[in-house]
Order: sequence, then C-alpha cells, then structure tokens
Amino acid sequence: MDDLVFFYPQGHEQHYEMGHPERPERVESIRTALNDHGYWEIYSQLEPQSVPKDVLDAVHTPDYLKELEGITKKGMHYDADTYTRPESWQLAHKSAGGAVAVARAVWNGSARRGFALTRPPGHHATPQRAMGFCLLNNVAIAAQSLIVQEGARRLAIIDLDLHHGNGTQDIFFSREDVFYLSTHQYPHYPGTGWLNETGEGPGEMKTANFPLPPYSGDGAFFTVMDEFILPLLDRVQPEMILVSYGFDPHYADPLGNLQLTAEGYGRLIESLVRWSDEYCRGRISLFLEGGYDLGAAKECSLAVVAALLGDDYRQHSSPIERNGESSSFYSILEQVKLLWEIQ
Repeated sequence: MDDLVFFYPQGHEQHYEMGHPERPERVESIRTALNDHGYWEIYSQLEPQSVPKDVLDAVHTPDYLKELEGITKKGMHYDADTYTRPESWQLAHKSAGGAVAVARAVWNGSARRGFALTRPPGHHATPQRAMGFCLLNNVAIAAQSLIVQEGARRLAIIDLDLHHGNGTQDIFFSREDVFYLSTHQYPHYPGTGWLNETGEGPGEMKTANFPLPPYSGDGAFFTVMDEFILPLLDRVQPEMILVSYGFDPHYADPLGNLQLTAEGYGRLIESLVRWSDEYCRGRISLFLEGGYDLGAAKECSLAVVAALLGDDYRQHSSPIERNGESSSFYSILEQVKLLWEIQ
C-alpha cells in the first residue's frame, strides 16, 4: 500500500487566460514545493481514469455537457469569470478522471491517502452550468464514482475553500448518500451557503454550512472543526472523507479575508485524518479547488501533505504580517449548534 498517491494534470497549462487568477502557476507552485521537500518523486502519480457516462450524467445534465463541449471547442467564455480554451474540454475530463483515480485508490486500499491536483477546479460547477472558474465538478464526480463503481453508501465531502461550493451542494442537495459540509467566507461569492441550506427530501439535514465572517482566522477554524465538523462526522459516520481543498482561506490570498495560516490548515487536515483513522479505515483524499497566492499554495500544500502523512510541518518562508482575528463567528456557532442540536 502506498502511503500517498498524487494526481498531476498533465497538459493543464494549455488551459489559461492571460491575467486570470485561475492560472497554471497555481499547480506548478504546489508541485515545485512538494518536489523541493522530497514528497513528489517518492509517491506514485496516478493516471486519470475514464469517467463512465452514467457517473458523469448523474453529476451534470447531458444538455450542459453538450453546451460546455461546444463552448470549449470555440475557446469562448462560459460567463464573465469562467474562460475556456479548445483544450479545456479534454483537460476538464482528465481532471475529473484524476479525481476518480485518487478516490478509488484510497477506497480500495492501494493507497492510504490521496491528493489530486485537479485543474480546472470544480466545486462551483452545478448540474446545469459552469461558473466560478469551474467546468466539471471533480469532487462530486469522484464521490459518484465511488457510489456507482465501488458500492459506497455514505460519503462526506468537507469543503474548506474560501468560497461556498454551491455546485457540489446543488448536486447532492436531495440525496442521502453524500453529506456535504462547507466552511466559507460569508457574505462572499457566490452568495450561497447560509445556515438554512440543509438539504431537501431524502437529503434533508445532509447539507451543513458554516458561513464565517471575515478575519475569522485559525481560532475560528479550530473551534468550528472541534465543535461542529467532527461532531457531525460522528453522527453521519461516512465511509470516506473527500476534502475540497482550496488554499484561498490563507491570509495572503487576494480574493478573501479569512486569515487562516498554513499551520492552521495543516491542523484542520490532521483532525480529519485522525477521525478517518478511527472511524473509516483512514480513507481521506484531497481535491484541489481555489487559491490564488502562489506563496500560500506552497505553504498550505506542504502543510496538508505533512498532515496526510503524519509528518511535522514548519513554515518554510517568512510569513507576512496578517490582520488580527475576529471573534464574531461565535454568534454563528451558537446558531449552528442549535440548528443541528449539538451540545
């Protein structure tokens, strides 16, 4: 069994737009940092798997997929924020296939942990549309592949990106087999992810959101993990944890103000790793979403890989000064605990 497997999206640099924050350097910064630290070459790098049509169609509508293919062939923008290139259709499928390969390797026990550098990212992509730089919803496709191809019955997606993963939420909002939980800055793009969004029908109380105010910082994230996320995982008892990993909560990110440190991010993943070791055979994998500061990409990714492996992490670059942390999240915490009947 490999202690860790990676997926690297070969050719992803062909998906780019000059001056756009979602750029190839995001992935290359991570790979360089992991290589320099000795992580990259010693662990297996998986090839993407083909995504079965029934898996893809359960996540995205056929009409949307047809529309997206046509737009990418012309290299047009899907919307004002979301660009494509003629190569983007194939690269989006490779990204989703890489997510599937990593998830299945961890599920089947050929790897203890997984980290998929999925690009283009995915968690804003809804069943019916692309948005927020995202084309195909990689983590949702990975989860659906486990359900269809591996017989998984209960999965948890923990979304630790700066932004609410509205697409992932929409995909599983009416389903009981995937528990979706998001921490995110609020109010912020895309404007979703409030407390009352808890699912519907069979999926009622299978979606949980913790909208964090700006400047929440490490202390808020640790409290939310200990008093909200872990108790809900205890309740749901998923068979595997899939983490939407965005490094944009970091204090250096230009698009947000959550003030998380790299050490803080590592500690969050450590908590999820410990839980997975105790309750779901250690099955946990990370799937890259957002994050737009290249220094944060390096530091956060080193921290989370160290956490996956049980290694010690220390800051490798000089930290910049950051704003003080806010305690205003406590009022949200009380509302959340009341809603979810957490003591």
